[in-house]
Amino acid sequence: MRISGWTIALALTTIAAAPAAAKDRVGYQAISSGSLAQAEQTIDAERVIFPNRPELMLNLAAVYARTGRASQARSLYSRVLDQAPVTMDLADGSVQSSHLLAQRGLSRLQATMASR
Repeated sequence: MRISGWTIALALTTIAAAPAAAKDRVGYQAISSGSLAQAEQTIDAERVIFPNRPELMLNLAAVYARTGRASQARSLYSRVLDQAPVTMDLADGSVQSSHLLAQRGLSRLQATMASR
C-alpha cells in the first residue's frame, strides 16, 4: 500500500500509545484511509485529555492542511515547535523529531500556498 507524503511525514503513531491492535487514538488509521473527518473527531477527543501531545497536534495539523485550513495547521505546527522536541516513532518504523516533522509540515504548507 502506498501512503501519501502527508501521511508518511505527519501521520504519526507511537508504539507505546497506539499498538497496531489497540484503538487508534492518534487518528493515524483514519488519516491513512482518507477518513479525515473521523480522524479529526478522534484527535479532538484525545486532545481534550492530552492537549499538548505532539503526535496529536501534528496529526491534526495534517488533517487541517489536507482540508484547506492552512492557518490552523500552521498554528499547530508552531505550537509543536514551541515545545521541547520529542522523538517520535512513525508508522513506517522510522524515528523523527517532533520539531523536524513540524518544520516539514510548515514547509509543505508554504510550498502549497506558493503554487496557488
